[in-house]
Amino acid sequence: MQQYTPNQQNLQAMLSNLNIAGLKTKIIFTLIMIAIFRLCAQIPLYGINAAEMAKTAAANNLIGFLDMFSGGALGKVSIIALGIGPYITSSIIMQLLAVVIPQLEQLQKEEGEAGRRKLSQYTRIFTIVIAAIQALVFVMFLIKSASNSILQVNLVTFTIGSIVILTAGSAFTMWMAELMTERGIGNGASMLIFCGIISKIPFYAGKTTQLVTETPSLKPGLLLLLVIFFATMVFIVIMQEAARKVIIVNPRRQVGNKVYGGTNTFIPFKLNPGGVMPIIFAIAILLFPATVLEVVKQTSISNGAMRNVFITLSNLLSPSGLTYNIVYFLLIVGLTFFYASIIPNLQPKEIATNLKKYGSSIPGIKPGKPTAEALDKILSKTIFIGAFGLGIIALIPSLTCHITGITTLQGIGATSLIIMAGVALDFINQVRTNLLPKNYESFLKQ
Repeated sequence: MQQYTPNQQNLQAMLSNLNIAGLKTKIIFTLIMIAIFRLCAQIPLYGINAAEMAKTAAANNLIGFLDMFSGGALGKVSIIALGIGPYITSSIIMQLLAVVIPQLEQLQKEEGEAGRRKLSQYTRIFTIVIAAIQALVFVMFLIKSASNSILQVNLVTFTIGSIVILTAGSAFTMWMAELMTERGIGNGASMLIFCGIISKIPFYAGKTTQLVTETPSLKPGLLLLLVIFFATMVFIVIMQEAARKVIIVNPRRQVGNKVYGGTNTFIPFKLNPGGVMPIIFAIAILLFPATVLEVVKQTSISNGAMRNVFITLSNLLSPSGLTYNIVYFLLIVGLTFFYASIIPNLQPKEIATNLKKYGSSIPGIKPGKPTAEALDKILSKTIFIGAFGLGIIALIPSLTCHITGITTLQGIGATSLIIMAGVALDFINQVRTNLLPKNYESFLKQ
């Protein structure tokens, strides 16, 4: 009989767990989709001088910031240069409209899976429209930069072909994201953004190493910055996992000679129920007007006063500007509350109704309306702490970059750190969820 060492036994147990509930298949599928996404990011548009465009991206703060979230696809002017941005923007608008328009709210809440499919279809159609607009804006920017030898083909052919290809590339990215969400592990859109950020880390690390090598006096600042980055990661994990537990008293039921129930449970209300979505939504909302203003700023406007207004607005919404950070903070706070308000299992009235239905209650609070009011207060305080904490965490590393003078790491500031930590934690939680059947199986065998 073959004997296995403890390490071999652990390896076999891990491989066995991967086969539970198709977990191995889901992970492999996710990796294949990521590989296809990264491959498409390397395919440039026809007629583009990629080397010249890379220089332009490096010199422009806004393009460099957008390039981070596209995994370098924007800087290389690839066929998926727009990335997942149009899909995220469309999702934000549809969720806002679902709150305002009763027909859309009915589709979301009352018509079940069929209603959600209709909403998803509307989101996809709107994504194509937004992608076409963003493609037009991006092509206008490329045409304006033609003096830098970025374009190498006929202008009309390039304009029409590029808009069609970029729009199709955005639709293809949306399809991959939805497929990853359905058949893979984690949220597809978040995973694609996560991979884009990871792919740019070596670039920013190289720039920082070069800067510190040329200016040794920045070494203490770099050490301070890395410590703050590490502390930020710790606080992000705490924010993502922290929860306010509300104790629930369950009634006892007697069946024959046995008594069931009567044990206390709890409802966990997370400090940050929206995860990384408020951050992603805030970026999508801010970057669209900033991108349009950047293009308009570079166009030939005869009216000098009007041109100065566009230049001022563009500078105010620059990712490195103070106004951008203030608006960014306010958006994170507001979107955290908004996202919590549309999550089904965070509705105080529905929770109170369900508790009353099953005879459960919160100690010291009457069932029904008093329970709903108490839960609403608890949720408001919890989300308030989470929203402001998330907003502050999002600003500290960026401010530290300005204080230390090491702006080469600004691209992987708190925004990227929050997204990376949030997506990684979500991935781990998804794996744990898929492994639950294995745990129950082991329990039943005992």
